[in-house]
Amino acid sequence: MKHSIFLFLATFVFVSTLYGQDKPIDLGEVLIVADTKLEDFSNTQETTILTDSIIRKSKPSLTNLLNTNTTIYFKENGAGMVSSPSFRGTTAQQTAVVWNGININSQLNGQTDFNTINPTVFDKLTVRSGGGSVLYGSGAIGGTIHLTNTLSYKKGFRNSVSLDYGSFDTYAVTYTGEVVTNKFSTKIAVNRSGSENDFEYVEKEGKNLNGSFYNTSVNTTIGYKIDEVNSLTLYNYVYDGERHFSLIFPSELPTKYKDFNTRNLLEWKGNYADFTSKLKFAYITEEYKYFPSIAKSNFSTANVESFVAKYDAGFTISEDIQVNGVLDFTQNKGEGTNIQQETRNITAFNLLLKHQVSNRFLYEITARKEITNTYESPFLYSAGASFKATDFYTIKVNTSKNFRIPTFNDLYWQGSGNPDLKPETSYQAELGNHFNFQNFEIGVTTYYNALQDMIRWLPNGSAWMPVNTDRVKIYGLESQLGWNHTIGKHHFSANATYAYTVSKNDKTEKQLIYVPYHKGTATLGYALDRLSAYYQLLYVGEVFSNSDNDPEFNVDAYNISTVGLDYSFGKNKNYTLGFTVRNLLNTAYESVASRAMPGRNYNLHINLNF
Repeated sequence: MKHSIFLFLATFVFVSTLYGQDKPIDLGEVLIVADTKLEDFSNTQETTILTDSIIRKSKPSLTNLLNTNTTIYFKENGAGMVSSPSFRGTTAQQTAVVWNGININSQLNGQTDFNTINPTVFDKLTVRSGGGSVLYGSGAIGGTIHLTNTLSYKKGFRNSVSLDYGSFDTYAVTYTGEVVTNKFSTKIAVNRSGSENDFEYVEKEGKNLNGSFYNTSVNTTIGYKIDEVNSLTLYNYVYDGERHFSLIFPSELPTKYKDFNTRNLLEWKGNYADFTSKLKFAYITEEYKYFPSIAKSNFSTANVESFVAKYDAGFTISEDIQVNGVLDFTQNKGEGTNIQQETRNITAFNLLLKHQVSNRFLYEITARKEITNTYESPFLYSAGASFKATDFYTIKVNTSKNFRIPTFNDLYWQGSGNPDLKPETSYQAELGNHFNFQNFEIGVTTYYNALQDMIRWLPNGSAWMPVNTDRVKIYGLESQLGWNHTIGKHHFSANATYAYTVSKNDKTEKQLIYVPYHKGTATLGYALDRLSAYYQLLYVGEVFSNSDNDPEFNVDAYNISTVGLDYSFGKNKNYTLGFTVRNLLNTAYESVASRAMPGRNYNLHINLNF
């Protein structure tokens, strides 16, 4: 089967390249992006782009960035510890993280720990709300988070250095360098972060014990222009981290956890007037080591190697119609202390259509089917439309079927794995309303999501076993607001988000644990010449910590404020000195029951561009 896939890929590439040879488009100084489908086929769903300035305000983790700027809720087992998202009321395994077009959720537990990703080493971050399994595969139910690296062929030599130091011995050093010639483009970003994380508790005695963490991220992108239409691009990302898990009680045994993840992607792209050819090969590894005692050398471990081959052929049928056909093959090989060596092969076929009927109306239809011997794969689809009713009002509608496949832990955990599990499936619909005035934007989206065959680990005699059991109904509302205004040299801005989420077990009618009914964020900004200042507010409503929704065990609601001040100096404003105060009011709060978060803390940073 694998050999036939590669033969088909090679034939498809050859024939497709011949098709477009007489109609080249000069690459020139074009920006190279691996995941063009994100922009081409997301016109009927909500997408939010987080700019460089937003990323700089929200260092050092992806958790902090998304928690303070989007409607996504995060459950953190303490500062810097394991961080799990709930996107539109779904579970952590139902939010996909996509790196340059490749889904990188763990094959072991099905999710991404957002405190193991440093956003400063990426060029662009995009949040796509709602179902995306047709484009991005398993887990893209609540939404997808896109980590993107870009390359340009604009000649130059550019460098930047960012230095951060703050409370609890927290530090971060980031270097970014870029070298570009007519034929070659190279960009590298390196970050080293760490913290003793030994903050004093607020409103109670004691401090955070055994909470230190350290990590290094290296992101490299190398591009080569073969000729005026063909290019090769290599993407590489390495993460090496160590965390000591915070203790709830001083008498507990200190533990630690090591992660080592690599992502590698090679892409050959050909650009033509009415045809685009993309051939991708990816090699992804993940490995963890858990030490039940930091004083001893024994540990448990698991690792997975994933190989992905993907071919994407895009056809411009006319000025108004775009069609893409995608074929991909994925192989996962995993083993560990509690998992014998297992291999999973998945072949997927995608068909994507976008039709711009007029300058006011377009629709999109996409479909996906997988073939594998591990589980019975459902037929997936997405259909949506966008209509610009007036110059300031646009309405969007989308419906889709999405899924999440069982993980290696679900299927193969020794003594507990269940090889008969079915994928979780989701049927959802959303309606978006967008108002765009001269300097004011409002978006309001309502959605409904019906989940079935949810996988839960339940008692089975003396052990626990994963089974397809729950049905969940989710509905809610999301809103975004953006405003900016300039008076002379004074620049004002405001951004806000709000989410109302109901996510209930269909049988018990109880809200899922760690899904708040209410979450809101707000950011106010002011700039004058070289000076800029901002204020951020994060509000999270109370959450249930047990499935019975017993209010005695609720995690209380909290408000967290952050203020920051930056000053740029140098002839071209290429140096910036800044100061940030987080948790301004020194609020005592928890994200997870019994896991205290830091009180007021400070950060000093300097950015140098040369």
